[in-house]
Amino acid sequence: MKYLLIDCDPGHDDALAILTACAHKEELKILGITTVGGNQTLEKVTKNAGNILNFIHEEIPLAPGQEGPLVKTLSPAPEAHGDSGMDGPYFKKKEYPLASDNGVTFLYEKIMESPEKVTIAALAPLTNIALLLKTFPQVKEKISCISMMGGGIHHGNRTALAEFNIYADPEAAQIVFASGLPVVMAGLDVTEKATVSVEQIESLKEKGRVSRLAYELLSFYHETGKQFGFTESPIHDLCAVAYLLEPDMFSGTYEHINVITEEGRARGLTYADRRLTCGEKKNVLVLDQVDRQRFAELLFAALEQLDHKEVC
Repeated sequence: MKYLLIDCDPGHDDALAILTACAHKEELKILGITTVGGNQTLEKVTKNAGNILNFIHEEIPLAPGQEGPLVKTLSPAPEAHGDSGMDGPYFKKKEYPLASDNGVTFLYEKIMESPEKVTIAALAPLTNIALLLKTFPQVKEKISCISMMGGGIHHGNRTALAEFNIYADPEAAQIVFASGLPVVMAGLDVTEKATVSVEQIESLKEKGRVSRLAYELLSFYHETGKQFGFTESPIHDLCAVAYLLEPDMFSGTYEHINVITEEGRARGLTYADRRLTCGEKKNVLVLDQVDRQRFAELLFAALEQLDHKEVC
């Protein structure tokens, strides 16, 4: 059993990651969910997280964190996720109760009161996590791992060199990578291989209530993905949760990772120091391969389980 905190900015792929985690309560004890400005404004992504939790009748504590990056201003991605940050489905107007108005102190309290070390699934810009580590360094002793979606060794997507989550707050990302904690990086090198096909998306349409929600999410996400050249839909954020459930589904290499924080065309670039004489500790497990079939099966099995829960 892993004691889990999820930091996110829903986001279609965040939503699917949350759904998958909620379907695996025997393996993951979700202590809470925090949000951060990223795919859309903090207000919108917090509402989206609450909508998902309301939809599946969950009562997981939810707390909004930082509105924007440590240094720069927030630059959302409506071209990928729509004006709401999670366009596609329609949700009833129902407010989800917030457990705190300060996501960083909420994370601290949940970690320190946990009977076991805590794993963090970081699915968004790393602002909340960086502030947690800098403000409350004592939490490091109670964090077992940070499994994050972000970065990319070979290319970016927000720019030619930088992936969105890292580009949004590279200063925060550098703090996390340099923290000394075990970090698993599911970057574009692997997430763009973790796809579902149009046929698989269509198969959800006639299934249960939660599968139909996933169909609505993925249908919108697939259409927006076409502008970026995708013929199948990569479910980026789900990789960070899937690794916690089935790590042998993935492979990768340990690297010494840093982030370029200076202004310029390379801002937000995550790079590996692969010199033979590099004396730095290899601080990050960089995932680069995934069993695509197993990945899709994990998602669809989770949706089916939540469908069954709705019926029972």
